[in-house]
Amino acid sequence: MNRRAFITLLGAGAAAAWPLAARAQQPAMPVIGMLNPATLDGYAEILRKFREGLKQTGYVEGENVAFEYRWAENDVSRLPELAADLVRRRVALIAATGGPSSALAAKAATSKIPILFTVGGDPVRLGLVASLGRPGGNLTGANFFILELGAKRLEALRELVPSIKRLAVLVDPSNAEITAGNLKEVEPAARAMGLQTRVLEARNNSEIEAAFASFAHDRPDALFVSSGPLFTSRRVQLVLLATRYGIPTAYPGPEHVQAGGLISYSASRAEGYYQVGIYAGRILKGASPAELPVVQSTKFELSINLQAARILGLTVPPTLLARADEVIE
Repeated sequence: MNRRAFITLLGAGAAAAWPLAARAQQPAMPVIGMLNPATLDGYAEILRKFREGLKQTGYVEGENVAFEYRWAENDVSRLPELAADLVRRRVALIAATGGPSSALAAKAATSKIPILFTVGGDPVRLGLVASLGRPGGNLTGANFFILELGAKRLEALRELVPSIKRLAVLVDPSNAEITAGNLKEVEPAARAMGLQTRVLEARNNSEIEAAFASFAHDRPDALFVSSGPLFTSRRVQLVLLATRYGIPTAYPGPEHVQAGGLISYSASRAEGYYQVGIYAGRILKGASPAELPVVQSTKFELSINLQAARILGLTVPPTLLARADEVIE
């Protein structure tokens, strides 16, 4: 090979290798691992708020940040392995949404990767953070006070249906923390109102059907659906069954009322997910979860579906209607 040919070949080889070298020097796109005990169907809208918050910090999915989704499909026993899979994937942070089960699974899986949680109870009591103001570890997030609002939701239901004497409470026993928190709030409040309560358990679709079928021989005056990812993802089924059996029902979130349910009272999850999205961006830019205070919900929403009330033969008191943040005709 002559000298000129050698130089030409060397130049061509260098030109081919340069893009590879340049790409190798570029930082990899950060990946956010999304961990949730339910399904995408129940969380699509509020995850949009998470992305909006993330965008406020300059990150857009598919452009400069990627997502890895892990849905447990309402089987919380899968969460530890799904969390471990995200750790093996070496994601930049884990957004453990949908309640304490995903947050606790993520915490058990890693003490190094930042974790953002969304929970309905006190994260200090749950053992997720040392304090609300200074979490102190690799976790921070948002508290929606869902459990603490159970008594308020029952009060709203009682105001709408003052004739209640017998109350059924639907819980998901596979989510032990959420179930315990709901019952701790609702049962004392029901006793104070002089209501008899009956707790019904449902872990899946067929058990939800069975719980409602029991109303044929042991009919309550009203139903209180506790919070939890299962009942969020199965909201349409719950609403259809409540309508079929003619049971006035209080739900844990506005998405149930938007699907045709009667009434709900809750913290604004959209606001919380938006703030957690902002936190995700700040962490990707180098902020430490240990120094990001837990977001406390400040916006609470009373939602009423007037069509559902008419189907049940109920008249919504003007005082309750005046307090409603969302009224669906």
